[in-house]
Amino acid sequence: MTARIIIAAALAGLIAGLVVAGIQHVRVTPLIAAAEHYEKADATATASAGHQHQEWAPRDGMERTLYTLAADIVAGVGFALLLAAGSLLSGLPLTLANGAVWGLAGFAAFTLAPSVGLPPELPGMPVADLAARQMWWWLTVAMTAIAILTAVRFARPWAWSIALVLAALPHIIGAPQPASHETAVPAALASSFAANAIATQGIFWVVLGLVLGYLLARLMPAAQEA
Repeated sequence: MTARIIIAAALAGLIAGLVVAGIQHVRVTPLIAAAEHYEKADATATASAGHQHQEWAPRDGMERTLYTLAADIVAGVGFALLLAAGSLLSGLPLTLANGAVWGLAGFAAFTLAPSVGLPPELPGMPVADLAARQMWWWLTVAMTAIAILTAVRFARPWAWSIALVLAALPHIIGAPQPASHETAVPAALASSFAANAIATQGIFWVVLGLVLGYLLARLMPAAQEA
């Protein structure tokens, strides 16, 4: 059974990763490339002042596309395994019929809730301390996921109340913010990127839930007979 779940997660992650990579190539990557012009201009000004610091990044074109594709597939497999594990641990089935709902739950926990405090950021935009952002992101993901499972698993007023408190807790604490929000990146470009990045992740999660639900429904009966 475990082997079949892993196979289903790998296939679902592969398909969802391919889909989201194609959308990112059309809707997201051009916005990143546009923002990098502002980042490079700022880096040039900084270097002229004697503070040059350049981080590695894949070259534009095929190299960037392949790195993005690989990252999307790896993320897809990892998230598919998390959805499958959530289904097993909660006792709630994940099928084709409710796969989109599972996907939307994953989208809410891993993308939508963290984006409230830490929206997707373009190169050249100011950011808070990396460790602080990671800690808040993981706290938000964990609290939102637990809140969703609690509300769905028990479906009682007390469970909904607990879920609401858990989901709100990270936002009450507040996401870490940069010392200054000044940036050369135009606000319209930043908002367009955030909207497209979040929408792309929404499509990714729905596709992942549907494909994983379909594959589990096909593979799990055979595993139970083994």
